[in-house]
Amino acid sequence: MPRRAWLLAALFAFTLAWFGTLDYRKLVKSDEGRYAEIPREMVASGDWLTPRLNGIKYFEKPPLQYWATATAFELFGQHDWTARLWPALTGFLGILLAWFAGRRLFGAEAGLLAAVTLASSLLYLGIGHFNSLDMGLTFFLEAAVFGFLLAQSGERRWMLAAWAALALAVLTKGIVALVLTGGTLLLHSLLTRDLSPWRRLEFARGLPLFLLIAAPWFIAVSLANPEFAHFFFIHEHFERFLTKVHHRYQPAWYFVPILILGALPWTTLALQSLAQAWRQREKSGFAARRFLVLWCVVVFGFFSVSDSKLPSYILPLFPALALLLGDWLNRIGRKALIGHLTIVVLMALPCLFLAPYVADQASAETPLEMMGAYARWLTAAAAIWLAGGLAALAFAWRDRGQAAILTLAAASFVAGTVAMLGHENLSRSNSTYWLAASIEPLLPADVPFYSFGMYDQTLPYYLRRTLTLVQHQDEMAFGLRQEPRKWVPSADEFKRRWSDDADAFAVMDNADFDRLRQEGLAMSLVARDTRRVIVRKPR
Repeated sequence: MPRRAWLLAALFAFTLAWFGTLDYRKLVKSDEGRYAEIPREMVASGDWLTPRLNGIKYFEKPPLQYWATATAFELFGQHDWTARLWPALTGFLGILLAWFAGRRLFGAEAGLLAAVTLASSLLYLGIGHFNSLDMGLTFFLEAAVFGFLLAQSGERRWMLAAWAALALAVLTKGIVALVLTGGTLLLHSLLTRDLSPWRRLEFARGLPLFLLIAAPWFIAVSLANPEFAHFFFIHEHFERFLTKVHHRYQPAWYFVPILILGALPWTTLALQSLAQAWRQREKSGFAARRFLVLWCVVVFGFFSVSDSKLPSYILPLFPALALLLGDWLNRIGRKALIGHLTIVVLMALPCLFLAPYVADQASAETPLEMMGAYARWLTAAAAIWLAGGLAALAFAWRDRGQAAILTLAAASFVAGTVAMLGHENLSRSNSTYWLAASIEPLLPADVPFYSFGMYDQTLPYYLRRTLTLVQHQDEMAFGLRQEPRKWVPSADEFKRRWSDDADAFAVMDNADFDRLRQEGLAMSLVARDTRRVIVRKPR
């Protein structure tokens, strides 16, 4: 079969594998529920301007992903796979873009290797199948950076594409996109003393295009909600970065293990590729490799010094790292590849032996039955990874480097997918799908439904209705200050409302259920899992 036919067949199989598992797992708290519920409410209310979470104004992020997911709900219905479609689609397009940009910058083989290493990197694979905003941000930043690099060869149209992508990145997660791109360009200019890229930015056409795409929503939502601008630009950007207001503080070294684990199975080679790219002198023109290295450094450094950290925040460096890795793998010697694959095998072996012990992490909330089943999936994933590493090592010994790389990539992709699918065994603890399914037939459309002392992000989505918060604000505190009638601030007021309601439901954790029952509140148990209890007022 010709090489082109092989590539098309492999792309078709990969496409099926990438998108085919989106509906296997239930949505879990918190991000997956939140970023499915906001689009659901847009569709239900018809208001696509002001984002709302649980019926409450929610201005933490711009609306692009909400719009995309709401459109998927409108076209294909409300399903777990449509909730995850946008991250999966942008992740898939990011892999294709790495292939394309790698071909243009470093050659055909480097582009292919960049794509397969990106697709099989553990963090990129996982976030591509998880409903959060970081994959969309990563794709548009990737498009902006790669468009900028392609424009340095004189093809100015790529610079306009970069401006458009940057605008979409801002509409995905805010001005952090401007900070990362601008910071990298500034640092590159300072270190290389090369100001020529500034003259190729196409400000005269690019800036109006950026504003045309990014500005209308910010203007419209500010006019409709005067409180938006201060909260979004000050609280959600400067205070998030400079303070611990979001309670996501982690030490400065937090992302070091995230990068090491997230880049598996390519970690050692990825770090080598950064050093090789920085040392390599470009024969002529713009130093694209050094710019990509600086992009990785700026993304990693910016989020490391931030007081708000989550594992997925460094995802935007992965496409650039994949390009450098593809370029390095295309030139790597047999000895270096064998050394890396030996490390992979030596890492996979203890994973295989330790995976069954994950079951020992069982608790009251995640009992042994769940953890034991998950451990078996992890054991299978480790076995696949080990087998792939051994097969790749055998290819490398026979001096078939590309076969070794593709074998390791395929095995790692399958192993990562198996580990991810195995997480479904924990869904009865981490998702309210099963609770919602059990009570939905009993739930009248207009009956009050309280969420006492907690808020599980997945419950409104699966019930397809909002809840009344009781003694709990969390990330909705700002919205509730604007609309204070949408919650119940105290347990005493809740008890009064519960007594006055002709019919009512409530969800709470097990401890609150036991306490309220001891205090004499009349409640009938309707459904229960390891974390939550749903009750109904006796009739």
